[in-house]
Amino acid sequence: MVKGFLRVLGLIFAGLWRTLNGLRRLVFNLVFLLLIAAVIAFVWQPPRPVPEGAALLVRPTGALVEQTVLDDPIGLLRAGVAPVSQTALHDLLEAVNAARDDARIKALVIETDGLGAASLTKLAELRAAIAAFKAKGKPVLARGDRFTQGQYYLASIADEVHIGPDGFVLLPGLARYVSYFKGALDKLGVTVHVFRVGEYKSFSEPFTRADMSDADREASQDLLAGLWSVIREDVATSRRIEPDKLDGYVDHYDDALAATSGDAVRAAQDAGLVDVASTRDQWRDLLKTRVGASDDGKDFLHVEVDRYLTNLRAHWIPAEDKVAVLVAQGAIVDGTESRSAVGGDSLARLIRAAREDERVKAVVLRIDSPGGSAWASEVIRRELELTRDAGKPVVASMSSVAASGGYWIATGADEIWASPASLTGSIGIFALLPNFAEPLDRLGITIDGVATSPLAGAFDPRRPLEPQAANALQLGIEHGYRRFLETVAKARDMSIAEVETIARGRVWTGESASKLGLVDELGGLDAAVKAAAARARLERYETVWPEAEIGPGQRLLQRLISIAAPHAPDGAESAFGRLLGEVRADAAELLRWNDPRHLYTHCLCEAL
Repeated sequence: MVKGFLRVLGLIFAGLWRTLNGLRRLVFNLVFLLLIAAVIAFVWQPPRPVPEGAALLVRPTGALVEQTVLDDPIGLLRAGVAPVSQTALHDLLEAVNAARDDARIKALVIETDGLGAASLTKLAELRAAIAAFKAKGKPVLARGDRFTQGQYYLASIADEVHIGPDGFVLLPGLARYVSYFKGALDKLGVTVHVFRVGEYKSFSEPFTRADMSDADREASQDLLAGLWSVIREDVATSRRIEPDKLDGYVDHYDDALAATSGDAVRAAQDAGLVDVASTRDQWRDLLKTRVGASDDGKDFLHVEVDRYLTNLRAHWIPAEDKVAVLVAQGAIVDGTESRSAVGGDSLARLIRAAREDERVKAVVLRIDSPGGSAWASEVIRRELELTRDAGKPVVASMSSVAASGGYWIATGADEIWASPASLTGSIGIFALLPNFAEPLDRLGITIDGVATSPLAGAFDPRRPLEPQAANALQLGIEHGYRRFLETVAKARDMSIAEVETIARGRVWTGESASKLGLVDELGGLDAAVKAAAARARLERYETVWPEAEIGPGQRLLQRLISIAAPHAPDGAESAFGRLLGEVRADAAELLRWNDPRHLYTHCLCEAL
């Protein structure tokens, strides 16, 4: 009797516990869903109308990139590293180009203080779009508390440039200084075996030399001179000053400061680089007068790029025909990668998907890569070739750099477009194998064993490199170089001898490459998209940007972190911090190298 009662009582309590536990889970899930809904409501905002007579506010933050890289948020939290904000170039171009013919937009305002790393090519494309906006008779005003070289190059396109009363315009010119590790490696007893073809293929020199080779010095000097001439002519033209006057400011900045008793703002004004020194509140008051005040009277009437694009896209009627722009940004590596690098397999899948999508009528490959794995480069090039064979036009558009492997994949296109300041070419190939036998021996660590053949274990970095293996690698490098030459010759309708004269690992600007036959046309992304559409005979089309898929949870986390991402403009970081950052970045880049044959086409030119 008692046992039966206890059993019934136990069943009642068990049922009650299951009920309470179920209610607890239900409440927890409801709270979680409400939290997610609140986050989504905070992140996503419905499109608001664009005010009539507003100014488009272009205020880029962080690095200017082809495609934003959303780092793994969990990894960032574990590492204690704050994400750095980025701005996609194509978003700015889309907004400025649309605003050019939008009657609601009466002016364009540029604020550069948040702009960080930005290559000359990307800034030049943005300046060209702003110049077209100006050509419609709409004013452009720009301001920065102070200007680094990249920030000023962008601001100089404006009709009127303002600067903070205590600011400066820093135009140091261009330089390329490389860290050479041979002395340190010799002290450690580390031997680096290098196999290469092309005297200008300088990527391996930091590991085998203590200084810059004559060939690299010659090529680098020519490149820097070509790039600086773009900046010099663009700034002089926009500011309506003589190039020689700009040269005097750049080459004798101390004299310019001495003439104004150290007043950097007045020195910039005397050189014709800026128009007005204004505080932030004076700048806002000026814009209220020139453009008009907002409804509450606290700010000038404007719309920011994100809001403007949201409004445009909400009212856009999709076209049936598409031009797909695929981005190849970063080092080229074998396998699958996210946006932080170009994975041979992952990009090949995107190309294949575009080829098999009946709505996609043409493909533009936007390249911003110094190269990398020769294997992965050929995987990508072959997919582009198959796309052309399927009847879909392919156009390559070079951003800042499309050299070595970046140029290899460009040869898969029907035509190649580049900006005058793009870096391309570097047709060469190399292999680099470190050997740690001596430092291990110093530590008393010896290596011994057996093998079934001379090449078994020949590439073990703990053992000296066998001559037979070294000979095999050099033969492979020479074959890879011939393959590169043949690929370029076939794509560019040139003889191998003609390609050889402009190859040998040398890097060229886009303008030089167009004269040498490596590039078809000079122009930016917009021109390349129009060229692809023309090849496909499209009158009305939509430009789409296919990306590798990521899960919704990861996308939400990344979006939350990106909202609070800080930006780091040029000059904001300490010199010691920059040094450590460069070393860490170089090491991280080497860890990506995973070509199955150890053959690489990389130009060491992305920092130019």
